[in-house]
Amino acid sequence: MSNLNIRKVAVLGAGVMGAQIAAHLINARVPVLLFDLPAKEGPKNAIALKAIETLKKLSPAPFGVKDDAQYITPANYEDDIAKLAQCDVVIEAIAERMDWKHDLYKKVAPHIGPNAIFATNTSGLSITELSEGFDDNLKARFCGVHFFNPPRYMHLVELIPTTHTKPEILDQLESFLTSVVGKGAVRAKDTPNFIANRVGVFSILAVIAEAKKFGLRFDEVDDLTGARLGRAKSATFRTADVVGLDTMQHVIRTMQDNLKDDPFFPVYETPAVLAGLVAKGALGQKTGGGFYRKEGKTIKVLDASTGEYVDGGGKADELVGRILKRPPAERLKLLRETQHPQAQFLWSIFRDVFHYIGVHLASIADNARDVDLAIRWGFGWNEGPFEGWQAAGWKQVAEWVREDIDAGKALSNAPLPAWVFDGPVAANGGVHGAEGSWSAAEARFVPRSNLPVYERQVFRAALVGETSARDPKTFGKTLFENEHLRAWVDERAGEDDVVIVSYKSKMNTMGPGVLDSLVKAIDIAEDGYKGVVIWQPTSLKLGTPGGPFSAGANLEEAMPAFMMGGAKGIEPFVKKFQDTMLRVKYANVPVVAAVSGIALGGGCEIMLHSAKRVAHIESYVGLVEVGVGLVPAGGGLKEAALRAADAAQAVGAAPSDLLKFLQKSFENAAMAKVSGSALEARAMGYLKPSDTIVFNVFELLDTAKKEARALSAAGWRPPLRATQIPVAGRSAISTIKASLVNMRDGRFISDHDFLIAGRIAEAVCGGDVEAGSLVDEAWLLTLERRAFVDLLGTQKTQERIMGMLQTGKPVRN
Repeated sequence: MSNLNIRKVAVLGAGVMGAQIAAHLINARVPVLLFDLPAKEGPKNAIALKAIETLKKLSPAPFGVKDDAQYITPANYEDDIAKLAQCDVVIEAIAERMDWKHDLYKKVAPHIGPNAIFATNTSGLSITELSEGFDDNLKARFCGVHFFNPPRYMHLVELIPTTHTKPEILDQLESFLTSVVGKGAVRAKDTPNFIANRVGVFSILAVIAEAKKFGLRFDEVDDLTGARLGRAKSATFRTADVVGLDTMQHVIRTMQDNLKDDPFFPVYETPAVLAGLVAKGALGQKTGGGFYRKEGKTIKVLDASTGEYVDGGGKADELVGRILKRPPAERLKLLRETQHPQAQFLWSIFRDVFHYIGVHLASIADNARDVDLAIRWGFGWNEGPFEGWQAAGWKQVAEWVREDIDAGKALSNAPLPAWVFDGPVAANGGVHGAEGSWSAAEARFVPRSNLPVYERQVFRAALVGETSARDPKTFGKTLFENEHLRAWVDERAGEDDVVIVSYKSKMNTMGPGVLDSLVKAIDIAEDGYKGVVIWQPTSLKLGTPGGPFSAGANLEEAMPAFMMGGAKGIEPFVKKFQDTMLRVKYANVPVVAAVSGIALGGGCEIMLHSAKRVAHIESYVGLVEVGVGLVPAGGGLKEAALRAADAAQAVGAAPSDLLKFLQKSFENAAMAKVSGSALEARAMGYLKPSDTIVFNVFELLDTAKKEARALSAAGWRPPLRATQIPVAGRSAISTIKASLVNMRDGRFISDHDFLIAGRIAEAVCGGDVEAGSLVDEAWLLTLERRAFVDLLGTQKTQERIMGMLQTGKPVRN
């Protein structure tokens, strides 16, 4: 396969999806031309320019760093169409109208480069029909590339070829989307709505139909079909509101228009409640109301019987909640046999989806794996529908579904196909096994893609029943393992030279046991390995890519010491934490932090002390101790002082100017700022310009190991211990405190916030010394430690800690 060098991408259409695709390509450092129609008034590029400005205001943010909006180049089809020839990939993302797309294609096709890939981001139109009118050369380079909304955060991209698409085009695009853009690529057949929307929207329609049948409220259904089932917290109707009820209606209409011979066709009728809301302009979140509506601070839910909004609060019955905690096989059996309407509803929606995917697997997907990954990555389910079926007992569930079909309880009378009951799938106990995943069209188990890009993924997204998949908790050779962490190496040839450390604590927090075990792992690495990588297996959990890397110090584990010795009783733990950070920094092998998800407090500090950081784009980093009434005390403020001194020295700044090099770090800690991405973490100073940002979380471990090896090969030596660090001193502390007085007196911060911020200022500025005084790391660490212990002794900080432990939310007092 030849490599595709993508130097520039054109996105055609500056609407919601086109603009956000452009933004995420910019995140990945891919130059983008964003095209739209020429404006009738003002600048010709006004439509694209307005879209770029809108991107800066959206939440969740399409950009990793808002200022990167400047890198999107606005364009219009009248003045700039010749620039398409500069682009290696052209992605069309205009409205879902076949005639509009064809009109645009006639305009742009002559200008697309002879080797460029041309792709459409349609969510459900036929790719083959869209390619009609192309010459053979362009047909061979045309395919569907369906991003999910919002493109930055949704892991799924569906690739849809036509019969004319060259296989190497799909391979090149899959490699680019996987590694550069960070997506999970699934290949879909050219059928209406492809895989994820086809199955996902059917699932929603089944929920609506069964909820009506069993008389359940919308909020009641959402409580039943969200986190309790391992699915997105927004569940069914909240998700519909977020997506947009008009968008959902359009996707349903695509099924109505193109699936008239489908045995489930009656289910594709637009639900009356949905049609009614759309007719009234209640399109969900974007119009302020849909299935839910916010009135003041109250969230109200639509009463389907009256059409009025009523107070929410519908919940799962306690009995049903207990059933949902049972193992898969027992859970489905109990739901099926329990007469409670909520239990009957849940069994029905499981049955409906199992029935649907069984009947349609051959026509919509190459294999069952693609169905499961598409639903996991596109709809946020923890396990795909085939996985759920297999985990609950393939043969028994199949019999139950058949019984319901025969009894007329199902949404269609179409029988399950013969392969469900007989042959290799029945013998295997499901569609996923050691040889791969079942292809109903080919009547065989199909192995995973072997594209070279996947060699970077030590662990690929595992599926229930896929016995050949590597388990990150057991794979490799364990050097030692205890209740706190596992230290191990990848045993494959050429991969066994780096020690990998994976925590086992809740949220990967660090108590005394984790700290001692980490030091032990570094000792082992120094005795015969090239480096250490701190990497957490939880970073592989998708639906939601990433983390946590570490939520910081384990305050709960330190509480007994506090109960016995008061605030002073905690000081040995804080000292141990600081000593461990120094052990990481001055190790004789490079320690690389492989970060994904949250890296807060101590999690951020271990990053700062590492030789290098490799961070997934969705890394949320910050020193947040203010939230529990404390100051960072694991060396985070010390590192800020060191970096400020280095930056000042680099430009020959005077000691009196040190404060301006500290200001950002002080504000980050005093305001508990958390980065919204790895790119923002770099802008905030938590990542260095030389640190690596990866876009696919599945490549994080491999990249971190390579970075550790590269540092070792370059002759790694730990930094020399800094003994003469110039600090900003008391004058800078006074300047900071003067601004804090104004904030306190204006009631922007509380008296306790003022006290904490003042202690942060003292620590980061080096204490009560003259500006330019020279101190060492021990001095700075002592300032951190004293401030931490002193604050811990105050009642208001203790209230904040207890509030956080009890509710998980910061207390402001």
